[in-house]
Amino acid sequence: MGMHTGAHIVWDWNGTLFHDNEAIIGATNAAFAELGLAPITLEQYRELYCVPVPKFYERLLGRLPTEAEWEVMDGIFHRYYTEHRVMCALTDGAAELLAGWRSAGRSQSILSMYGHAELVPLVQGFGIADQFIRVDGRTGPSGGSKAEYMVRHLAALADVVPGRTVVIGDAADDAVAARHAGVRAVLYTGGSHSRASLEVAGVPVVDTLAEAVAEAERLAA
Repeated sequence: MGMHTGAHIVWDWNGTLFHDNEAIIGATNAAFAELGLAPITLEQYRELYCVPVPKFYERLLGRLPTEAEWEVMDGIFHRYYTEHRVMCALTDGAAELLAGWRSAGRSQSILSMYGHAELVPLVQGFGIADQFIRVDGRTGPSGGSKAEYMVRHLAALADVVPGRTVVIGDAADDAVAARHAGVRAVLYTGGSHSRASLEVAGVPVVDTLAEAVAEAERLAA
């Protein structure tokens, strides 16, 4: 590997490096069916999705789900997703971009709100684990925000300079978490949010991961 340059990317996983939109929509609709809600399309999902996730359900129900409803829906979502994620793959070009960033002497890590115990073997299964200096998934209850996780993730990374660190994700919450942790962000339109809903975050928005990496390189310079 070349000389370490100090530039670092914190990658999101679901909807960013891992192209799992179909599994996410299927799992969401399976959870909705439990409350008698009509299924939604990917386009509707991208327009309405937000975190914390119970607020997303509130947009469709007209009210927050009860604690009991949330537990049932969350359980259904994760069971469906686990069954169907095996049909999903890395986003086109992701493996090559990861290898290129690392071979240039830069570092990268993953921070995801997907459960840590499920995330790590999934990353390993794609043969890309050695591209990252750290892989962190969610260790607490699902449905929360990424902000505090981001602070802890960055604190655990040795020799990573906040001013040269960029988060790449597909959700407005990635930008919120980055801002909370004092780093920059680039948002990618190929995942859970529409371009319009991402642009309100006030950070660069791009349509491909290649553009995201180029923008991260510019921001980290």
